[in-house]
Amino acid sequence: MADLYQVLGVSKNATAAEIKKAYHKIARTCHPDVAKNDPKAADKFKEASCAYDILGDEKKRRQYDAGEIDDQGKPRAPFGAGFGGAGGNPYGSYGAGPGGSQYFYTNMGGGSGGFEGFDFADLFGGGAGGFENLFRGARSGSQGRARNYGEPGRDVSYSLSIPFELSMTGGETSVRLSSGKQVKVKIPAGITDGANLRLRGQGEPGQGVGAQPGDAIIRINVASHPIFKREGNDALMTLPITLKEAVLGAKVTIPTLTGKVALTIPPNTSSDKILRLKGKGVTGKGDLLVKIQVLLPDHPDEALEEFVKNWKPRSQNPRPFF
Repeated sequence: MADLYQVLGVSKNATAAEIKKAYHKIARTCHPDVAKNDPKAADKFKEASCAYDILGDEKKRRQYDAGEIDDQGKPRAPFGAGFGGAGGNPYGSYGAGPGGSQYFYTNMGGGSGGFEGFDFADLFGGGAGGFENLFRGARSGSQGRARNYGEPGRDVSYSLSIPFELSMTGGETSVRLSSGKQVKVKIPAGITDGANLRLRGQGEPGQGVGAQPGDAIIRINVASHPIFKREGNDALMTLPITLKEAVLGAKVTIPTLTGKVALTIPPNTSSDKILRLKGKGVTGKGDLLVKIQVLLPDHPDEALEEFVKNWKPRSQNPRPFF
Protein backbone atom coordinates (compact mmCIF):
# COMPACT_ATOMS: atom_id res chain seq x y z
CA MET A 1 0.00 0.00 0.00
CA ALA A 2 1.50 3.32 -1.08
CA ASP A 3 2.19 6.24 1.26
CA LEU A 4 0.56 9.14 -0.58
CA TYR A 5 2.82 11.69 1.10
CA GLN A 6 5.90 9.83 -0.17
CA VAL A 7 4.35 9.64 -3.66
CA LEU A 8 4.24 13.45 -3.79
CA GLY A 9 7.50 13.84 -1.90
CA VAL A 10 6.09 15.91 0.97
CA SER A 11 5.86 15.50 4.73
CA LYS A 12 2.66 14.62 6.55
CA ASN A 13 2.61 18.15 7.93
CA ALA A 14 2.75 19.74 4.47
CA THR A 15 0.39 22.62 3.80
CA ALA A 16 -2.24 22.51 1.04
CA ALA A 17 -0.09 24.91 -1.01
CA GLU A 18 2.98 22.66 -0.64
CA ILE A 19 0.98 19.60 -1.72
CA LYS A 20 -0.37 21.45 -4.77
CA LYS A 21 3.11 22.67 -5.70
CA ALA A 22 4.57 19.16 -5.41
CA TYR A 23 1.83 17.71 -7.64
CA HIS A 24 2.31 20.41 -10.29
CA LYS A 25 6.06 19.75 -10.27
CA ILE A 26 5.50 16.07 -11.05
CA ALA A 27 2.80 16.85 -13.62
CA ARG A 28 5.12 19.22 -15.51
CA THR A 29 7.72 16.47 -16.07
CA CYS A 30 5.69 13.24 -16.10
CA HIS A 31 2.46 14.11 -17.91
CA PRO A 32 1.95 11.85 -20.99
CA ASP A 33 1.99 14.92 -23.23
CA VAL A 34 5.50 15.74 -21.99
CA ALA A 35 7.03 12.29 -21.44
CA LYS A 36 5.41 10.56 -24.40
CA ASN A 37 7.97 7.74 -24.67
CA ASP A 38 8.50 7.08 -20.97
CA PRO A 39 5.97 4.58 -19.53
CA LYS A 40 7.53 4.94 -16.05
CA ALA A 41 6.80 8.67 -16.13
CA ALA A 42 3.18 7.96 -17.09
CA ASP A 43 2.86 5.57 -14.13
CA LYS A 44 4.39 8.17 -11.81
CA PHE A 45 1.91 10.75 -13.10
CA LYS A 46 -1.01 8.39 -12.43
CA GLU A 47 0.23 7.74 -8.88
CA ALA A 48 0.72 11.46 -8.24
CA SER A 49 -2.73 12.25 -9.63
CA CYS A 50 -4.35 9.69 -7.33
CA ALA A 51 -2.37 11.01 -4.36
CA TYR A 52 -3.33 14.60 -5.12
CA ASP A 53 -6.99 13.66 -5.55
CA ILE A 54 -6.96 12.57 -1.90
CA LEU A 55 -4.41 14.86 -0.24
CA GLY A 56 -5.58 17.88 -2.24
CA ASP A 57 -9.08 17.46 -0.84
CA GLU A 58 -9.30 18.58 2.79
CA LYS A 59 -12.04 16.08 3.74
CA LYS A 60 -10.38 13.10 2.00
CA ARG A 61 -7.04 14.01 3.54
CA ARG A 62 -8.51 13.91 7.05
CA GLN A 63 -10.10 10.53 6.29
CA TYR A 64 -6.80 9.19 4.91
CA ASP A 65 -4.80 10.44 7.91
CA ALA A 66 -7.35 8.85 10.25
CA GLY A 67 -7.13 5.53 8.41
CA GLU A 68 -10.74 5.69 7.27
CA ILE A 69 -9.82 5.37 3.58
CA ASP A 70 -6.91 3.69 1.81
CA ASP A 71 -4.46 5.04 -0.77
CA GLN A 72 -7.13 4.64 -3.46
CA GLY A 73 -9.78 6.55 -1.54
CA LYS A 74 -11.76 3.40 -0.67
CA PRO A 75 -13.26 2.92 2.82
CA ARG A 76 -11.36 0.62 5.12
CA ALA A 77 -13.44 -1.97 7.00
CA PRO A 78 -12.76 -2.11 10.76
CA PHE A 79 -10.78 -5.14 12.00
CA GLY A 80 -12.95 -8.19 12.46
CA ALA A 81 -15.92 -6.80 10.54
CA GLY A 82 -17.62 -8.69 7.79
CA PHE A 83 -18.21 -12.16 9.21
CA GLY A 84 -21.97 -12.61 8.98
CA GLY A 85 -24.87 -10.65 10.39
CA ALA A 86 -26.44 -7.40 9.29
CA GLY A 87 -23.91 -4.92 7.93
CA GLY A 88 -21.25 -7.65 7.74
CA ASN A 89 -19.38 -9.10 4.82
CA PRO A 90 -21.63 -8.92 1.74
CA TYR A 91 -19.87 -11.91 0.26
CA GLY A 92 -20.51 -14.36 3.05
CA SER A 93 -19.42 -15.95 6.32
CA TYR A 94 -18.28 -19.17 7.86
CA GLY A 95 -20.21 -21.25 10.35
CA ALA A 96 -20.61 -24.73 11.78
CA GLY A 97 -22.51 -27.23 9.71
CA PRO A 98 -24.00 -30.57 10.67
CA GLY A 99 -21.58 -32.71 12.56
CA GLY A 100 -19.25 -29.80 13.14
CA SER A 101 -18.34 -29.39 9.47
CA GLN A 102 -17.47 -25.93 8.19
CA TYR A 103 -19.42 -24.27 5.40
CA PHE A 104 -19.39 -20.94 3.56
CA TYR A 105 -22.54 -19.12 2.57
CA THR A 106 -23.14 -16.05 0.46
CA ASN A 107 -25.21 -13.00 1.29
CA MET A 108 -26.06 -12.29 -2.34
CA GLY A 109 -29.70 -11.92 -1.45
CA GLY A 110 -29.09 -9.23 1.21
CA GLY A 111 -30.81 -9.33 4.59
CA SER A 112 -29.17 -10.36 7.87
CA GLY A 113 -27.24 -13.35 6.48
CA GLY A 114 -27.73 -16.29 4.12
CA PHE A 115 -29.99 -16.45 1.10
CA GLU A 116 -33.44 -14.97 1.11
CA GLY A 117 -35.89 -17.84 0.55
CA PHE A 118 -33.21 -20.46 1.17
CA ASP A 119 -33.24 -23.06 3.99
CA PHE A 120 -29.81 -24.49 4.83
CA ALA A 121 -31.49 -27.82 5.54
CA ASP A 122 -31.98 -28.05 1.77
CA LEU A 123 -28.24 -28.00 1.31
CA PHE A 124 -27.24 -30.57 3.89
CA GLY A 125 -30.35 -32.74 3.91
CA GLY A 126 -31.30 -32.80 0.27
CA GLY A 127 -28.43 -34.84 -1.12
CA ALA A 128 -27.28 -33.83 -4.59
CA GLY A 129 -30.25 -31.45 -4.85
CA GLY A 130 -28.80 -29.32 -2.10
CA PHE A 131 -26.55 -27.33 -4.44
CA GLU A 132 -29.40 -26.88 -6.91
CA ASN A 133 -31.43 -25.39 -4.06
CA LEU A 134 -28.48 -23.19 -3.14
CA PHE A 135 -28.40 -21.50 -6.52
CA ARG A 136 -32.20 -21.39 -6.71
CA GLY A 137 -32.12 -19.52 -3.40
CA ALA A 138 -29.49 -17.13 -4.76
CA ARG A 139 -31.70 -16.33 -7.76
CA SER A 140 -34.70 -15.86 -5.49
CA GLY A 141 -32.90 -13.56 -3.09
CA SER A 142 -31.42 -11.34 -5.79
CA GLN A 143 -34.44 -11.22 -8.09
CA GLY A 144 -34.90 -7.78 -9.55
CA ARG A 145 -31.74 -6.53 -7.84
CA ALA A 146 -28.82 -7.24 -10.16
CA ARG A 147 -25.51 -7.16 -8.30
CA ASN A 148 -21.93 -7.14 -9.45
CA TYR A 149 -18.95 -7.71 -7.24
CA GLY A 150 -16.30 -6.38 -9.60
CA GLU A 151 -13.84 -3.75 -8.49
CA PRO A 152 -14.83 -0.26 -9.72
CA GLY A 153 -12.13 1.73 -11.48
CA ARG A 154 -10.20 4.45 -9.70
CA ASP A 155 -10.79 8.16 -10.27
CA VAL A 156 -7.88 9.93 -11.96
CA SER A 157 -7.02 13.57 -11.29
CA TYR A 158 -5.85 16.08 -13.89
CA SER A 159 -4.91 19.75 -13.87
CA LEU A 160 -6.25 22.02 -16.62
CA SER A 161 -5.20 25.65 -17.12
CA ILE A 162 -7.73 27.89 -18.85
CA PRO A 163 -7.61 31.55 -19.94
CA PHE A 164 -9.21 34.17 -17.70
CA GLU A 165 -11.70 35.05 -20.43
CA LEU A 166 -12.94 31.44 -20.68
CA SER A 167 -13.52 31.29 -16.92
CA MET A 168 -15.79 34.35 -17.18
CA THR A 169 -17.67 33.65 -20.39
CA GLY A 170 -17.76 29.83 -20.28
CA GLY A 171 -17.23 27.63 -23.30
CA GLU A 172 -15.52 24.44 -24.34
CA THR A 173 -11.95 23.23 -24.33
CA SER A 174 -10.26 19.82 -24.30
CA VAL A 175 -7.95 17.79 -22.08
CA ARG A 176 -5.72 14.85 -22.92
CA LEU A 177 -6.12 11.91 -20.53
CA SER A 178 -3.30 9.65 -19.38
CA SER A 179 -4.64 7.01 -21.77
CA GLY A 180 -3.84 9.35 -24.65
CA LYS A 181 -7.50 10.04 -25.35
CA GLN A 182 -8.46 13.68 -25.86
CA VAL A 183 -11.90 14.63 -24.55
CA LYS A 184 -13.94 17.82 -24.62
CA VAL A 185 -14.60 19.68 -21.38
CA LYS A 186 -17.47 22.14 -20.95
CA ILE A 187 -16.43 25.13 -18.83
CA PRO A 188 -19.34 26.84 -17.03
CA ALA A 189 -19.33 30.64 -16.98
CA GLY A 190 -17.97 31.95 -13.67
CA ILE A 191 -15.89 28.90 -12.72
CA THR A 192 -13.30 29.74 -10.08
CA ASP A 193 -9.65 28.84 -9.72
CA GLY A 194 -9.27 25.47 -7.97
CA ALA A 195 -12.76 24.20 -8.88
CA ASN A 196 -13.16 20.55 -9.92
CA LEU A 197 -15.06 19.18 -12.90
CA ARG A 198 -15.97 15.47 -13.06
CA LEU A 199 -16.00 13.51 -16.31
CA ARG A 200 -18.04 10.37 -15.65
CA GLY A 201 -16.52 7.10 -16.79
CA GLN A 202 -13.24 8.64 -17.97
CA GLY A 203 -11.10 7.25 -15.15
CA GLU A 204 -9.41 3.86 -14.90
CA PRO A 205 -11.42 0.82 -16.07
CA GLY A 206 -13.08 -1.42 -13.50
CA GLN A 207 -11.91 -4.96 -12.79
CA GLY A 208 -14.45 -7.73 -13.33
CA VAL A 209 -17.64 -8.27 -15.29
CA GLY A 210 -19.94 -5.28 -15.11
CA ALA A 211 -17.54 -3.18 -13.01
CA GLN A 212 -17.93 0.54 -13.60
CA PRO A 213 -14.96 2.70 -14.66
CA GLY A 214 -13.80 5.54 -12.46
CA ASP A 215 -14.12 9.22 -13.28
CA ALA A 216 -11.68 11.88 -14.43
CA ILE A 217 -11.44 14.74 -11.93
CA ILE A 218 -10.37 17.95 -13.68
CA ARG A 219 -8.98 20.63 -11.37
CA ILE A 220 -9.23 24.06 -12.99
CA ASN A 221 -6.40 26.59 -12.85
CA VAL A 222 -7.50 30.02 -14.07
CA ALA A 223 -4.65 32.02 -15.61
CA SER A 224 -4.13 35.62 -14.56
CA HIS A 225 -4.83 38.44 -17.05
CA PRO A 226 -2.69 41.53 -17.69
CA ILE A 227 -5.75 43.84 -17.84
CA PHE A 228 -8.70 42.25 -16.05
CA LYS A 229 -9.23 41.11 -12.48
CA ARG A 230 -12.27 39.39 -11.04
CA GLU A 231 -14.51 40.76 -8.30
CA GLY A 232 -17.32 38.27 -7.70
CA ASN A 233 -19.24 38.08 -10.96
CA ASP A 234 -17.77 41.37 -12.21
CA ALA A 235 -14.55 42.02 -14.11
CA LEU A 236 -12.46 45.04 -13.13
CA MET A 237 -10.00 47.00 -15.28
CA THR A 238 -8.12 50.27 -14.87
CA LEU A 239 -8.37 52.76 -17.75
CA PRO A 240 -5.71 55.49 -18.00
CA ILE A 241 -6.95 58.75 -19.58
CA THR A 242 -5.34 62.13 -20.25
CA LEU A 243 -6.09 65.30 -18.35
CA LYS A 244 -7.80 66.70 -21.44
CA GLU A 245 -10.04 63.63 -21.73
CA ALA A 246 -10.88 63.90 -18.05
CA VAL A 247 -11.79 67.61 -18.26
CA LEU A 248 -13.58 67.72 -21.60
CA GLY A 249 -14.85 64.15 -21.81
CA ALA A 250 -14.09 61.75 -24.65
CA LYS A 251 -15.05 58.55 -26.39
CA VAL A 252 -12.32 55.88 -26.22
CA THR A 253 -12.06 52.29 -27.43
CA ILE A 254 -11.44 49.74 -24.69
CA PRO A 255 -11.05 45.93 -24.57
CA THR A 256 -13.68 43.70 -22.94
CA LEU A 257 -13.84 39.95 -22.39
CA THR A 258 -15.71 39.53 -25.67
CA GLY A 259 -14.12 42.20 -27.88
CA LYS A 260 -13.53 45.93 -28.13
CA VAL A 261 -16.24 48.53 -27.47
CA ALA A 262 -16.50 52.35 -27.42
CA LEU A 263 -16.73 53.89 -23.94
CA THR A 264 -17.92 57.45 -23.28
CA ILE A 265 -15.93 59.38 -20.67
CA PRO A 266 -18.14 62.11 -19.15
CA PRO A 267 -16.63 65.61 -18.74
CA ASN A 268 -14.95 66.35 -15.38
CA THR A 269 -14.21 62.70 -14.63
CA SER A 270 -11.84 62.22 -11.68
CA SER A 271 -9.44 59.40 -10.97
CA ASP A 272 -10.94 56.33 -9.25
CA LYS A 273 -14.38 56.98 -10.73
CA ILE A 274 -16.02 53.67 -11.75
CA LEU A 275 -17.85 53.37 -15.06
CA ARG A 276 -20.01 50.24 -15.41
CA LEU A 277 -20.62 48.29 -18.63
CA LYS A 278 -23.65 46.05 -18.12
CA GLY A 279 -23.36 42.37 -18.99
CA LYS A 280 -19.62 42.44 -19.72
CA GLY A 281 -18.52 40.36 -16.72
CA VAL A 282 -19.46 36.72 -16.01
CA THR A 283 -21.87 35.78 -18.80
CA GLY A 284 -25.43 36.39 -17.71
CA LYS A 285 -24.43 37.54 -14.23
CA GLY A 286 -21.84 40.30 -14.06
CA ASP A 287 -20.63 43.64 -15.42
CA LEU A 288 -17.32 45.20 -16.45
CA LEU A 289 -16.14 47.86 -14.00
CA VAL A 290 -13.85 50.47 -15.55
CA LYS A 291 -11.80 52.37 -12.99
CA ILE A 292 -10.55 55.73 -14.28
CA GLN A 293 -6.94 56.81 -13.76
CA VAL A 294 -6.11 60.39 -14.86
CA LEU A 295 -2.50 60.66 -16.04
CA LEU A 296 -0.49 63.86 -16.26
CA PRO A 297 2.20 64.24 -18.96
CA ASP A 298 5.42 62.29 -18.35
CA HIS A 299 7.49 65.36 -19.17
CA PRO A 300 6.99 69.07 -18.35
CA ASP A 301 4.44 70.74 -20.59
CA GLU A 302 5.06 74.51 -20.74
CA ALA A 303 1.62 75.31 -22.14
CA LEU A 304 -0.10 73.32 -19.40
CA GLU A 305 2.06 74.88 -16.71
CA GLU A 306 1.33 78.39 -18.01
CA PHE A 307 -2.39 77.66 -18.11
CA VAL A 308 -2.45 76.36 -14.54
CA LYS A 309 -0.52 79.38 -13.27
CA ASN A 310 -3.12 81.72 -14.71
CA TRP A 311 -6.11 79.47 -13.95
CA LYS A 312 -8.46 80.70 -11.26
CA PRO A 313 -10.57 77.66 -10.30
CA ARG A 314 -13.85 78.00 -8.47
CA SER A 315 -13.65 77.69 -4.73
CA GLN A 316 -13.23 74.00 -3.98
CA ASN A 317 -11.68 72.10 -1.08
CA PRO A 318 -10.37 68.74 -2.36
CA ARG A 319 -9.57 67.59 1.18
CA PRO A 320 -12.67 68.39 3.28
CA PHE A 321 -11.87 65.76 5.93
CA PHE A 322 -8.22 66.68 6.52
